[in-house]
Amino acid sequence: MDAAWIQIFVLTMAECVAPAGKTICQEREFDLQFLTRADCEYALEQLVALKEASATVIVNKSKSSCAPSARQADVFASLEAVGAASGDKSAWRAPKDDESTSTSHVSHQERLVDMPSCEESDGVAPCKSGEIIIEAETQEEAVEVWRRDP
Repeated sequence: MDAAWIQIFVLTMAECVAPAGKTICQEREFDLQFLTRADCEYALEQLVALKEASATVIVNKSKSSCAPSARQADVFASLEAVGAASGDKSAWRAPKDDESTSTSHVSHQERLVDMPSCEESDGVAPCKSGEIIIEAETQEEAVEVWRRDP
Protein backbone atom coordinates (compact mmCIF):
# COMPACT_ATOMS: atom_id res chain seq x y z
CA MET A 1 0.00 0.00 0.00
CA ASP A 2 1.26 3.45 -0.97
CA ALA A 3 -0.01 6.95 -0.32
CA ALA A 4 -0.88 9.26 -3.21
CA TRP A 5 -2.85 12.39 -4.01
CA ILE A 6 -6.16 11.70 -5.73
CA GLN A 7 -8.53 14.18 -7.34
CA ILE A 8 -11.82 14.79 -5.56
CA PHE A 9 -14.65 17.29 -5.88
CA VAL A 10 -15.68 19.24 -2.82
CA LEU A 11 -19.31 20.32 -2.55
CA THR A 12 -19.56 23.41 -0.36
CA MET A 13 -23.03 24.29 0.89
CA ALA A 14 -23.52 27.73 2.49
CA GLU A 15 -26.80 28.27 4.28
CA CYS A 16 -28.45 30.27 7.00
CA VAL A 17 -30.80 28.38 9.33
CA ALA A 18 -33.38 29.92 11.67
CA PRO A 19 -35.85 28.40 14.08
CA ALA A 20 -39.46 28.62 12.88
CA GLY A 21 -40.91 32.11 13.37
CA LYS A 22 -37.50 33.82 13.83
CA THR A 23 -36.07 36.52 11.57
CA ILE A 24 -32.40 35.95 12.47
CA CYS A 25 -30.65 32.90 11.14
CA GLN A 26 -27.33 31.25 11.93
CA GLU A 27 -24.90 31.00 9.03
CA ARG A 28 -23.16 27.69 8.49
CA GLU A 29 -21.15 26.02 5.80
CA PHE A 30 -20.34 22.37 5.26
CA ASP A 31 -18.37 20.34 2.74
CA LEU A 32 -18.96 16.93 1.19
CA GLN A 33 -16.46 15.04 -0.98
CA PHE A 34 -17.16 13.21 -4.25
CA LEU A 35 -15.01 11.28 -6.71
CA THR A 36 -16.68 12.71 -9.82
CA ARG A 37 -17.87 16.18 -10.78
CA ALA A 38 -21.20 14.75 -12.02
CA ASP A 39 -21.97 13.21 -8.61
CA CYS A 40 -21.01 16.44 -6.85
CA GLU A 41 -23.19 18.62 -9.09
CA TYR A 42 -26.14 16.24 -8.82
CA ALA A 43 -25.88 16.27 -5.02
CA LEU A 44 -25.65 20.08 -5.04
CA GLU A 45 -28.84 20.36 -7.12
CA GLN A 46 -30.68 17.98 -4.81
CA LEU A 47 -29.49 19.72 -1.62
CA VAL A 48 -30.40 23.18 -2.91
CA ALA A 49 -33.87 21.99 -3.95
CA LEU A 50 -34.43 20.25 -0.61
CA LYS A 51 -33.24 23.17 1.51
CA GLU A 52 -35.11 25.80 -0.51
CA ALA A 53 -38.33 23.89 0.18
CA SER A 54 -37.79 24.60 3.89
CA ALA A 55 -39.27 27.73 5.43
CA THR A 56 -36.34 28.05 7.85
CA VAL A 57 -33.31 27.67 5.52
CA ILE A 58 -31.85 30.17 3.06
CA VAL A 59 -29.17 28.87 0.67
CA ASN A 60 -26.44 31.22 -0.54
CA LYS A 61 -26.09 29.98 -4.12
CA SER A 62 -23.06 32.17 -4.81
CA LYS A 63 -21.12 30.39 -2.05
CA SER A 64 -22.49 26.89 -2.74
CA SER A 65 -20.63 25.03 -5.46
CA CYS A 66 -18.54 22.06 -6.55
CA ALA A 67 -14.80 22.69 -6.83
CA PRO A 68 -12.00 20.35 -7.89
CA SER A 69 -9.46 19.57 -5.21
CA ALA A 70 -7.21 16.73 -4.09
CA ARG A 71 -6.58 14.73 -0.96
CA GLN A 72 -4.05 12.23 0.19
CA ALA A 73 -5.33 8.67 0.22
CA ASP A 74 -4.11 5.11 0.46
CA VAL A 75 -3.48 3.53 -2.93
CA PHE A 76 -3.61 -0.23 -3.37
CA ALA A 77 -2.01 -2.33 -6.10
CA SER A 78 -5.05 -4.58 -6.54
CA LEU A 79 -8.50 -5.43 -5.23
CA GLU A 80 -6.92 -8.29 -3.30
CA ALA A 81 -4.63 -5.82 -1.52
CA VAL A 82 -7.69 -3.74 -0.54
CA GLY A 83 -9.38 -6.81 0.92
CA ALA A 84 -6.24 -7.88 2.77
CA ALA A 85 -5.71 -4.41 4.27
CA SER A 86 -9.30 -4.02 5.46
CA GLY A 87 -9.71 -7.49 6.89
CA ASP A 88 -13.16 -7.61 5.32
CA LYS A 89 -13.94 -11.06 3.96
CA SER A 90 -16.67 -9.96 1.54
CA ALA A 91 -15.95 -9.98 -2.18
CA TRP A 92 -14.46 -6.77 -3.58
CA ARG A 93 -15.32 -5.50 -7.02
CA ALA A 94 -14.10 -2.61 -9.13
CA PRO A 95 -16.52 0.33 -9.51
CA LYS A 96 -18.04 0.91 -12.93
CA ASP A 97 -16.25 3.40 -15.15
CA ASP A 98 -17.87 6.82 -15.11
CA GLU A 99 -17.64 8.80 -18.35
CA SER A 100 -18.12 12.08 -16.48
CA THR A 101 -14.72 11.57 -14.84
CA SER A 102 -12.97 12.08 -18.18
CA THR A 103 -14.89 15.34 -18.76
CA SER A 104 -13.92 16.70 -15.37
CA HIS A 105 -10.32 15.65 -15.94
CA VAL A 106 -10.29 17.60 -19.22
CA SER A 107 -11.64 20.76 -17.55
CA HIS A 108 -9.10 20.37 -14.75
CA GLN A 109 -6.30 20.05 -17.31
CA GLU A 110 -7.57 23.08 -19.27
CA ARG A 111 -7.50 25.14 -16.09
CA LEU A 112 -3.95 23.99 -15.33
CA VAL A 113 -2.60 25.17 -18.71
CA ASP A 114 -2.73 28.92 -18.01
CA MET A 115 -2.34 28.78 -14.23
CA PRO A 116 1.03 29.87 -12.78
CA SER A 117 2.89 27.50 -10.52
CA CYS A 118 2.94 28.36 -6.82
CA GLU A 119 6.71 28.92 -7.07
CA GLU A 120 6.21 31.46 -9.89
CA SER A 121 3.46 33.32 -8.03
CA ASP A 122 5.25 33.23 -4.63
CA GLY A 123 2.41 31.11 -3.25
CA VAL A 124 -0.34 33.56 -4.20
CA ALA A 125 -3.43 31.46 -4.96
CA PRO A 126 -4.92 30.31 -7.20
CA CYS A 127 -1.82 28.52 -8.37
CA LYS A 128 -0.76 24.99 -9.23
CA SER A 129 1.59 22.57 -7.57
CA GLY A 130 2.15 19.87 -10.16
CA GLU A 131 -1.36 18.66 -11.05
CA ILE A 132 -2.96 20.07 -7.88
CA ILE A 133 -4.78 23.42 -7.96
CA ILE A 134 -4.42 25.49 -4.80
CA GLU A 135 -7.48 27.72 -4.46
CA ALA A 136 -7.44 31.18 -2.89
CA GLU A 137 -8.92 31.57 0.59
CA THR A 138 -11.50 34.25 1.19
CA GLN A 139 -10.65 36.62 4.04
CA GLU A 140 -13.83 38.69 3.98
CA GLU A 141 -15.20 39.65 7.39
CA ALA A 142 -18.26 41.59 6.19
CA VAL A 143 -21.62 41.06 7.84
CA GLU A 144 -24.09 39.56 5.41
CA VAL A 145 -27.84 39.97 5.23
CA TRP A 146 -29.54 36.80 4.07
CA ARG A 147 -32.80 37.13 2.17
CA ARG A 148 -34.95 34.47 0.63
CA ASP A 149 -35.16 34.75 -3.17
CA PRO A 150 -38.72 35.51 -4.34
